[in-house]
Amino acid sequence: MKNIDTLLHVRGESQFVDDIPVPEGLLYAAVLSSTIACGKITKLNLAPAKKIEGICEILTADDIPGDNQIGNMIKDELLLADKEVHFIGQPIALIIGKNAEAAQIGAKAIDIEFEEKPPVFDARKACSQGELIIPPVTFSFGNINSAWQKCDVIVKGQVESGGQEHLYLETQSAFAYSTEIGGLKVIASTQAPRDVQNAVAKVSGLAMHNVEVDVLRLGGGFGGKETQATTWAALAALAAFKLKKPVKLILSRREDLCMTGKRHPYSSDFKIGLSHDGKILAYEVFFYQNAGAFADVSPAVLGRTLLHVTNSYFIPNVKATGFCCRTNMLPNTAFRGFGTPQAMFVIESAIFKAAEKTGIEPSVIQKKNLLQENEEFPYGMKVENRQARRCWEKAGKIYQTDKIRQNVQDFNNSHLLLKKGFALMPICYGISFAPSIFLCQASALVHIYSDDGSVGVSTGAVEMGQGVNMKIRQVVSRTLSINLSKIKVESTNTTRVANASPTSASYSTDLHGNAAKSACLKILNRLKKFAAKQLNTQHSPNIKIRDIEIKNEMLCLHGKPTDITWNKLISDAYFNRINISAQGFYSTPNIHFDQSQYKGKPFAYHVFGTAVTEVTVDCLRGTYQIDSVKVVHDFGKSLNPLIDLGQTEGAIVQGLGWMTLEELSYADNGRLTSDKMSTYKVPDIYFAPQEIEVHFLENSENPQGIFNSKAIGEPPLVYGIGVYFAILQGMKAFCPDLQMEFSAPLTPEKVLLSLYGSRRRV
Repeated sequence: MKNIDTLLHVRGESQFVDDIPVPEGLLYAAVLSSTIACGKITKLNLAPAKKIEGICEILTADDIPGDNQIGNMIKDELLLADKEVHFIGQPIALIIGKNAEAAQIGAKAIDIEFEEKPPVFDARKACSQGELIIPPVTFSFGNINSAWQKCDVIVKGQVESGGQEHLYLETQSAFAYSTEIGGLKVIASTQAPRDVQNAVAKVSGLAMHNVEVDVLRLGGGFGGKETQATTWAALAALAAFKLKKPVKLILSRREDLCMTGKRHPYSSDFKIGLSHDGKILAYEVFFYQNAGAFADVSPAVLGRTLLHVTNSYFIPNVKATGFCCRTNMLPNTAFRGFGTPQAMFVIESAIFKAAEKTGIEPSVIQKKNLLQENEEFPYGMKVENRQARRCWEKAGKIYQTDKIRQNVQDFNNSHLLLKKGFALMPICYGISFAPSIFLCQASALVHIYSDDGSVGVSTGAVEMGQGVNMKIRQVVSRTLSINLSKIKVESTNTTRVANASPTSASYSTDLHGNAAKSACLKILNRLKKFAAKQLNTQHSPNIKIRDIEIKNEMLCLHGKPTDITWNKLISDAYFNRINISAQGFYSTPNIHFDQSQYKGKPFAYHVFGTAVTEVTVDCLRGTYQIDSVKVVHDFGKSLNPLIDLGQTEGAIVQGLGWMTLEELSYADNGRLTSDKMSTYKVPDIYFAPQEIEVHFLENSENPQGIFNSKAIGEPPLVYGIGVYFAILQGMKAFCPDLQMEFSAPLTPEKVLLSLYGSRRRV
């Protein structure tokens, strides 16, 4: 179970982009970026900067030999701004110096002037002006129009959810150098090596086979290095290509904060209808997504939002509409959850408000509407099992939610200024690259070395702290029945594994693990054929492949060990010219999706769970303490419980941060003011819950996952939403007539102003 990366991290031996030995003559790059949100570049005088000692070259859009375009889903994003700028932080020029200090000084010396235009920062305003990146997307299920007439209670509301900074430990980083045939090699901190390869090829004018991208590991990603890493890698590569010198570009923490996209802020409207007993009969929602200045992956994020519009509930009549709004903010991007948390926050807000109007406790409405086996999701898939209810029931039993409810009530009755609240948060999270299901494919390359039987594995998965390399080693170990110590997972490299999908969507272990397993099975089949032939000459001419297996590094016949070890088998196979290398490929079976109808089977499977969150609110100061988050989670048959536990705990805390502390603030001109660690607050050891408890749901099978496991990276983040409603419960215990406007994050300042301000809002 030991993770090699963890041991290297603890000893300080892990290498990241800025640690890797670089070629001789390394130059350093810095970026001049826009200081206005919208307007024209009226003057760009490079002469003062070129006079500075140590400056080697300054590149602008005019110096790009290929296409000045790095757009991902839509080709709308320039590498370097040309004539116009669309957000503060947009790269305009690249300054290359003999050292990093000279490059930074050179960037500040450039004489630049702008003609400003009125910017738009609000998604709803952008929508009203027709500033949409794609046409509105609408899908429906049932008959929403006739359903309202059957509802006893109808509630409407508005929900605001803020952005979130990825705050990976390793900032955006890359270095590049020319190869002997005029190509480029790029060492990048990216979750998507293929995207970097493609962008570098287009910008430089090279064919893709002349661009090699290599990734050893990332110091965190969370989606922020899926597409956003492309800009910095392409800029480093452009400089290396033009100057024929190695070039490194490493963003400072402040540059990273100010020049990279965040989680998408959403402004949403909901309308929900229920029967008197709490059954949800109809739900309509409008999402206004703040995409920022360019598309990035915003259309796909919005698509994911629509697919998770009802969370873990069955609602017979649903209509959802999404607007992908172009504003003059940083292009927002993938973030752990990829649009799903925004959707789930809205439906939970709708349930909370409906509970207030009906007088029914939110958990009663939640439980009454939980998905059951064979019920249908709004996009057409059927529920595969009753795990939603199993997780809920298990959480109620082992965490004694009835007792918690009574304890909270007793505490609140005996305390004047301190109030407790608790909330339950069920989740249902679909696993795959939906709706972009073409990405659900992966390749792997496996080599077995003849002298000692050790194994090298190359996949398209990028290790960024989530333990994917360890899990792939486990897959290979289990498939070949050899010790983990014999297996090494190589760096992720576009020359060994081409056309790899990004490492995201919580789907990498499934995809790349299955591809590695496929390659191993090919080799295993060859080895068994060879062994059967060898054993036939020694024992019996009737030995079949099915009679042979490899178990614990021994060749077994009819279940009994022979005298042939793994090392001897590999050596003999090599000397008999048996191929002990293989390429494996895997594509998710039986998935399909009609974008025009928003119907199909977009997910390989679903992950379920329930969290119970308790808080204590200081209603005098507006502060709060998260007492506990207790979870029952459906892991399937976990490949590595230790890794999965760590991922769950980390995701929970990150979700708590999104809902409470992590507030992005901007000046009126669009400049980010929470641009340093002193002004952007994230959870620390003092903020973290006093107790986090994670229970692995028993007897959970998942034939669609690698060795019956389930994906883990993203789903647990959504448990953090529960803290918002737990805090609200505590606030309402202090102020029962509190009128709610749902707005996250729910910072201590918001709590205080809501309880005592002239406009009580949360």
